Amino acid sequence: MPLLPALLFTIVITQVPFLFSIWYSLTDWKIVPPTPREFTGLENYTSGYSNPFFLDAVGTTLAMTVTTVLLSVVVGTVLALLLDRDFPGRGVVRTLLITPFLIMPVVAGLVWKNQMFSSVFGVFSWLLETLGFQAIPFVERWPLWSIIVVLVWQWSPFMMLIVLAGLQSQPTDILEAARVDGASSRGIFAQITLPLLRPYLELGILLGSIYIIQVFDHVEVITGGGPGSTNVPYFVFQRSIGGGWDFGQASAYAIIVVIASIIIATFALRLLSGLLEGHEVA
Repeated sequence: MPLLPALLFTIVITQVPFLFSIWYSLTDWKIVPPTPREFTGLENYTSGYSNPFFLDAVGTTLAMTVTTVLLSVVVGTVLALLLDRDFPGRGVVRTLLITPFLIMPVVAGLVWKNQMFSSVFGVFSWLLETLGFQAIPFVERWPLWSIIVVLVWQWSPFMMLIVLAGLQSQPTDILEAARVDGASSRGIFAQITLPLLRPYLELGILLGSIYIIQVFDHVEVITGGGPGSTNVPYFVFQRSIGGGWDFGQASAYAIIVVIASIIIATFALRLLSGLLEGHEVA
């Protein structure tokens, strides 16, 4: 009962609009030019399979999500291994490494676009010119990879925190017994640490996928949805208030993103539940 007011408030502001979105996705509703809303069933969903722009956006979303998550896990794991030891200033270093994850996505996109990737003012172009090479317009030449670099920079600290929690939860008696038996550091990591980290790595991958599949800010700020960088959330924006004004079709595409996120979230919740219970979910 004490949670009922909060539950009702959450339902009103999230589920009611979601139900309206489902209804809109089953209709043909354009407001430019204004047309009456007509019920079309699943036509908006089936039309996505024949829409090359939507299929390109799906491919971009998959490439962006998979590449970003995998690189973030690798970088985050390396940083966690470096932090899982005593050295002067470890707290300061850990705080500095977490900072990118705390920066707003719009700010991160603007900083990287104008101060790192710019062919005129960018740090990378300055380094290239200093070494005798020509400046490169990174965003124009590699739009998708420019977004991925910023996402990896922001999400690696998140993966680092999860992996670091797993490293610090290792049973010390097992590690000490392995060292006494003459196991090398590489053997201990491969045969003991890595299997123990598996649930944490899976959790980081699933949680990262849930968020990165919905990325919008970085695409808008860095490339503006240019060729090769339009993912599904930005494509939905283009089809609706971004100039397409086809709210029926845009709603259908948005529902597809929601369904994909729910599927990923289901696996994440199962994994998290098993992690909290102290055993691995098969």
